[in-house]
Amino acid sequence: MIPVATLTTERLVLRDWRDEDLPAFRSLNLDREVRRYFPGLLMPYESDASATRIRHFLSENGWGLWAVEERGGAPFLGFVGLNRPGFAPFTHSVEIGWRLSRNAWGHGYATEAARAALAHGFTALGLDEIVAFTVPTNVPSRRVMDRLSMVQDEAGTFEHPRIDEGHPLRTHVLYRLSHERWSQSLRHP
Repeated sequence: MIPVATLTTERLVLRDWRDEDLPAFRSLNLDREVRRYFPGLLMPYESDASATRIRHFLSENGWGLWAVEERGGAPFLGFVGLNRPGFAPFTHSVEIGWRLSRNAWGHGYATEAARAALAHGFTALGLDEIVAFTVPTNVPSRRVMDRLSMVQDEAGTFEHPRIDEGHPLRTHVLYRLSHERWSQSLRHP
């Protein structure tokens, strides 16, 4: 096991998961609005299995999809962080992702936490590139990607292999952020 990095921002703490986060994570995954751009809701046992995978990845790597809490406020807002997608063509890539409870929307938390995760990825981990992907209709996440200076890879649109053929959410758009572009965005926000 590797110690899990804790990242802090002005308003948030990105930290290792705790057992007491699991009920809030189950609720988040049963919220139809939160899961709007996913193929379905996660039942409590599926949510727990997802949390177990996330926690295992964090303990094996020291980084991953961190639990997000508000400083002096909500103890669990959801997760934001870095991950290695387990499917081709991204098996050697690192992606950034987020899933926050509805009460955390509209405050800029996803962007704020994602900026901390990107900084960790590009500095502490020495990554050359970080990707993100979502369905074309997920405008809120795409706006976050734009605010992070990520660029849509028009040729990178793909059919998600874990979503059934013909499903309306199977097509995904791909965004990329190079270390160089990230560095430039810090100098010229």
